[in-house]
Amino acid sequence: MFSKLLLLLLGLFVADAVGNTRLDADTPPNVLFLAVDDMNDWIGCMETTPHAITPNMDRLAARGVTFTNAHTAGVFCAPSRAAIFSGQYASTTGCYMSPNYFVGHPEIEALQMSFANRGYTTLGAGKLFHHPEGAIDQRGWTKFFLRNEKQRTSGWPLDSWSSETPVPQPFPASVYNRGKTFKAGLFLEWGATSNDLEETMADTIRANWAAKQLSKKHDKPFFLACGLYAPHFPNYCPQKYFDLYDTENIELPPMRDDDLEDLPAKTRKLRENRKRLHHEKLAKMGAVDDAIHGYLACISYADAMLGRVLDALEASPYADNTIVVIWSDHGYHHGEKGQWGKHTLWERTSNVPFIWAGPGVAIGSKTDVTVSLIDMFPTFVEMCDLQKPSQILEGESLASTLLDPPKATDRDVFLPYMKPGEYAVINRDWRYIRYGEDGEELYDVRNDPNEWNNLASDEKYEKVMRELRESAPSVFAPPEQKLNARRDLVIDGGTFRWEKGNGNYKPLPKYRPYASNENPTLEKPSERK
Repeated sequence: MFSKLLLLLLGLFVADAVGNTRLDADTPPNVLFLAVDDMNDWIGCMETTPHAITPNMDRLAARGVTFTNAHTAGVFCAPSRAAIFSGQYASTTGCYMSPNYFVGHPEIEALQMSFANRGYTTLGAGKLFHHPEGAIDQRGWTKFFLRNEKQRTSGWPLDSWSSETPVPQPFPASVYNRGKTFKAGLFLEWGATSNDLEETMADTIRANWAAKQLSKKHDKPFFLACGLYAPHFPNYCPQKYFDLYDTENIELPPMRDDDLEDLPAKTRKLRENRKRLHHEKLAKMGAVDDAIHGYLACISYADAMLGRVLDALEASPYADNTIVVIWSDHGYHHGEKGQWGKHTLWERTSNVPFIWAGPGVAIGSKTDVTVSLIDMFPTFVEMCDLQKPSQILEGESLASTLLDPPKATDRDVFLPYMKPGEYAVINRDWRYIRYGEDGEELYDVRNDPNEWNNLASDEKYEKVMRELRESAPSVFAPPEQKLNARRDLVIDGGTFRWEKGNGNYKPLPKYRPYASNENPTLEKPSERK
């Protein structure tokens, strides 16, 4: 309290009549940029069902602004993160499925570069970009933390679940995957790890590193970015986070058996196949609530790691002049519309946690104004007095909304899909979905929040659909080719680069955990090479 009063006396903040704080352009704020992966809107402060236990995100929301109608800029990890760091949609960059905007478009000045150009110290760790090797934009970082030397000399893959990270025993852990051998990944896999091994988990190590940076003396403003892999599958976390929930009373999200019947034919066939492949299998096993339990536990684990970083900020001399933002790259289905995962244009994939706090941000406010994660880049340009990058930023600054949320006006936001001409347009009232020439959907989201009734075939809504179509881009960039079809990943000591070549890129196996029933011997993080 004393430090805040002192800052007020120094004139660094000017409080307005509604309890907001205004920034002084002569004192650029620090930025704490916190990302989570695959986290939908089940967090405590968003009051949804099911309801995750998230005291740390909730306390940040209590001192800032929570956007309840925030949407991703891409339907899965790679395009979402490419859009956030480039400030441009896939319809402009062609990164509908590719993460590497900086390879196909090296002229793009990424978010961290804009901070570096303003004189900020830029510090990064964890899943900010996509997780395979060759996907981290190395430009503009003062330091990017990796857990061990092997990561740095193999193209900077995250390897969140590698041989030195704990997994449940026996492995695999979930009834859905029992008896399988994995090469491509661990989808629909959940289970508890030992509480004693929490400090050896990749996300714990990353959160601890970020917290440590806040205990150091910084002579320049800093942009500190930390990305957690949780609650991305596999849903592995210490037992104590599973124990937060009553296993006999796990809430299920709203579902309807006939929900796919009014979809366009091609989409309906795809989604019915996915429903049979995953949801009906889980339901037959009686494991839907178990899978949701694993996801909720990992949300709580991620929240605890965020809490470590927030605690470090509060204990630091930077607490009063640091903007904090927490965001998830996209949402996640858990049986809604019969789906598990992302890759859709519906609310479950698009709606994400999005919380801001700090100087220039109203205290304890919620708003349902429609916003996009792509708005972060122009918001920081305004609030941190960054020079605009060379590329056109396609989001809108949220600075005025953060300062005074009740005065914000709603707008349409755009969400590209996996091919040119496929997209959603979203606002407070409507969600319009277009699959190119393969059909449309329209939902009255105020009256049908679960998107159960597709109105696209009703002629009386043609004007609404036309107006929403008009807010989408008229031109879509062609897709970026897959990198391994035309480029080689070249490892150069502790860095990497992409070069035109024969296409030598062969992704490393995504997961290489222990598969025995014996607990692995784990070194302390400081001992790892």
